[in-house]
Amino acid sequence: MVVAMGIRSLDQVRLPDGDLAALIAADPGRAERLVLEVGDLRIDLSRQPVTDDTLDDLCEVALASGAIDVRDALLAGERLNRTEDRAVAHPALRAPQGVVMPVDGRDVVPEVHDVLDRMAILHDEILEGGSITDVVNIGIGGSDLGPAMATRALAPFARPGLTSHFVSNVDGADISGVLSRCRPESTLFVVVSKTFTTVETLANAHTARAWLADALGEEAVGDHFVAVSTALDRAADFGIPAERVLGFWDWVGGRYSVWSAVGFSLMLAVGPDAFGEFLAGGRRIDEHISAAPPRENAALLMALIGVMHRNLLDRPTKAVLPYAALLDRFPAYLQQLDMESNGKSVRVDGTPVDAPTGPIVWGEPGTNGQHAFFQLLHQGTDIVPVDVIGFARPEHDLLEQHDLLMANLFAQVEALALGRPGAEEPHRRFAGGRPSTLILAERLTPSVLGQLVALYEWIVVFQGAVWGVPSFDQWGVELGKELAGSLETAIADASASVADPATAAGIAWYRAHRR
Repeated sequence: MVVAMGIRSLDQVRLPDGDLAALIAADPGRAERLVLEVGDLRIDLSRQPVTDDTLDDLCEVALASGAIDVRDALLAGERLNRTEDRAVAHPALRAPQGVVMPVDGRDVVPEVHDVLDRMAILHDEILEGGSITDVVNIGIGGSDLGPAMATRALAPFARPGLTSHFVSNVDGADISGVLSRCRPESTLFVVVSKTFTTVETLANAHTARAWLADALGEEAVGDHFVAVSTALDRAADFGIPAERVLGFWDWVGGRYSVWSAVGFSLMLAVGPDAFGEFLAGGRRIDEHISAAPPRENAALLMALIGVMHRNLLDRPTKAVLPYAALLDRFPAYLQQLDMESNGKSVRVDGTPVDAPTGPIVWGEPGTNGQHAFFQLLHQGTDIVPVDVIGFARPEHDLLEQHDLLMANLFAQVEALALGRPGAEEPHRRFAGGRPSTLILAERLTPSVLGQLVALYEWIVVFQGAVWGVPSFDQWGVELGKELAGSLETAIADASASVADPATAAGIAWYRAHRR
């Protein structure tokens, strides 16, 4: 299997002899040598099946594949989204004023800060006086997952008396459930859709608009809605005035957009200062990624270890296990970030890939997962690499419970790696050899959350570069959208033709039973 050509191809990487437990026992110094301190993050790679030779070889694969060139092109705002001929420059969203980041020859950082300033002003106008008690973000995909995850993660930093809600599913149960908990006179809706045409988002937005207008009248719509969109005309037709429309740019992909005006709901929840700390945290990782040599580059090493698991060790899944209830939406956020970016079977040049790409990402907070799927992690026939995330200081005063939580974290990574292979009873035997990366930080602050998000963004970028896939488009979601439009017509009109017999039969059954 050859993934990269050049100094070394992936099939030439020197993997360690023996199992993981033996590797750890033979090299106790790895517990310090394979730990990286990046920003506020402590990233422990010592429980991964790698040696110094393995990491050297993997770094050579990265260099040969052009992964460093992709990093530099991204930081330069080049047109890395080649299938749509778009620049990719989301690191500019977290660049401080004075830093120059060009896109198509124009420094975009001043524009970014103009929007941030507008967000802060609108934040103050909306929340002044305390009449707004509920904020409902209406979006889907990157317009929902990022702000929903981050708002939940930073709940301890949220403004008292303000409740955040997130509606994404076109299933009416989602929007109706939220509206049942809100009062029209004290609710603000943030509709997030770049083109203001996203079907699911607009369906929910129109439901919210009708609910509000029925209670307060049409003239109240403009005071209770904000749009995050580039389509001023469509927002105006909806009833949202231009001064309540926040824009962003076509060089911002949806799954990389939480740093932009897409994160306005997050800013409303935690305030402009905390939102700025979130951006600054992401910037700390950008600076590390841009300056660190390969063997000290945290995201590059984590990416390469993931490639090793996917391609050399035939491990197609990856679990993300935050030992923090506030990060319960983080695995779902990473699912889109990773699987929409690198779940591709065609390379940038249009040729088929010659190796598996894109891990299947999943996870759940500990300790919940321990009572659900950890049985498979410890004793199942598949080895699942895991990332475990924990924090030294909680945002509550139940310190004994936090000690119990962290004891479980350390126990699980040790048990996964070392197991209990010598048990006499086979059902009580643990083979061990289950790899993990342990990420620790002192607290889950806005800055630390920004660091975590940016770290995983760069992991995805580097892996896509090694695999040679177009990480910044998502054509795989388009076919279903196209079919849904025509099939909606078929549901409403029994005379409409449906080519697939099974689909036609299913629609006929639905039409007969839907009322």
